[in-house]
Amino acid sequence: MIAPTEISHPALWLDPKAAVGAAEREQLQSAGLQLLPVATLEDLKQGLAKARLVVIRLMGDVSLLEEVKKLTQSFGHAVPVLCRVERHNFELAIEAMRRGAYQVLAADDFSINTWRESLALAPKRTEEAKKNTQTFVFVDPNSQHLLELARRVAQTQVSALVVGPTGAGKEVLARVLHDASPRHNGPFVALNCAALPENLIEDLLFGHEKGAFTGALKEHRGLFEQAHGGTIFLDEIAEMPYHLQTKLLRVLQDRKITRLGGQTSIDLDVRLIAATNKDLREAIQNREFREDLYFRISAFKLSILPLRERQGDILPLATQFLTNFGPIDKQVEFTPRAIELLQQYSWPGNVRELQNVVQRALVLGNGELITESDLMFDQWEEKTDPRPMNVSTTSQLMSYGQREVSDAHDPELVNLSTAVKSSEYQAIMAAIQSTKNRSEAAQKLGISPRSLRYKMAQFRERGAPMMAAA
Repeated sequence: MIAPTEISHPALWLDPKAAVGAAEREQLQSAGLQLLPVATLEDLKQGLAKARLVVIRLMGDVSLLEEVKKLTQSFGHAVPVLCRVERHNFELAIEAMRRGAYQVLAADDFSINTWRESLALAPKRTEEAKKNTQTFVFVDPNSQHLLELARRVAQTQVSALVVGPTGAGKEVLARVLHDASPRHNGPFVALNCAALPENLIEDLLFGHEKGAFTGALKEHRGLFEQAHGGTIFLDEIAEMPYHLQTKLLRVLQDRKITRLGGQTSIDLDVRLIAATNKDLREAIQNREFREDLYFRISAFKLSILPLRERQGDILPLATQFLTNFGPIDKQVEFTPRAIELLQQYSWPGNVRELQNVVQRALVLGNGELITESDLMFDQWEEKTDPRPMNVSTTSQLMSYGQREVSDAHDPELVNLSTAVKSSEYQAIMAAIQSTKNRSEAAQKLGISPRSLRYKMAQFRERGAPMMAAA
């Protein structure tokens, strides 16, 4: 008897013809396959957060493979797909490989050795692969609609304006527009207009000739030249100085640039994608942005919703961040309660804040599970403790909590914020008072000692009196 392998591959198993039998399931498990059966494409989409592999059975053509590949791409990272086909259908097997299946097996082959060899061929994560992974996640229906619209816009040559709140993923969408366009083999060049001093942006965008100014020892190709044949992405375009907006408008109209200190015009073949988190109409009224430039860059506008308005993206994004930043040699997952908290939180910092929360959880967590106590939210929207609070302790926390939110305008929000802080503060103080040291207090609270230290430090920073702990 062959012993089960120590390596486990969670795999979504979709077979429109028949469910896997008990004997076959046992053989697959011995080969290292952790079976996650699904019945529909919707089930498969929901299960992608847990899977490292998708196994599907093709019944006559590759349409199912095409649908699955589309789902895995919208999820945000390439989940390898293994296809099972009838032994006699060689043409279908060849077509499946051509369409992107990493392996094709006979539908009736459940040999342990065959599956072990096949799983060994499955693409593995490496540090380099993790670095190159992009947060291309479009699982929520609103996001899928945006993705489909972006793909249609990408096939044209019109300039596009991406609008949305800070941290929502505007550059990600810009890269989708580039990758889905006929220019995908050309360069993608990005510049954040708010990140550089005014005197450097012009040189970066348009370049300079040798001797154009003191220190110009050689010619420099600007970003527009570097993006020739591809796409240039100007993030936070509302922050571009007004006089440079005039020059940018001229470049977009003439499709030519002249380097600083130069006399010769250089032809350009670039597509502009701009992004902003500001209301450009309001900026135009305040004479901070040129109206004619606005109409030039916004031939088509794409709006990204805040993360709280696309709930379906939260768990796939969080899972992808676990994959990107977690250990290579093991799979880290969220507990059901942690998933519930992630989906309930309002995410004022959008995708960027979600990434921060997941990275903190990986630091604070122990083992292969991320629990609710490992989640440190920036806006104090954490769990409440149902136990009654001591009046004196609550009054102390109410005092510093009111100082912290004294500039708020809604008294109901102030009370809710204070109640949440008071509840957690009370629970921590009670645990410290009833135990001998910090380790015992953390154990009583159901969190790690590191999490307890973090929480205590946060309360101290906000002026709450904290009892010393061993």
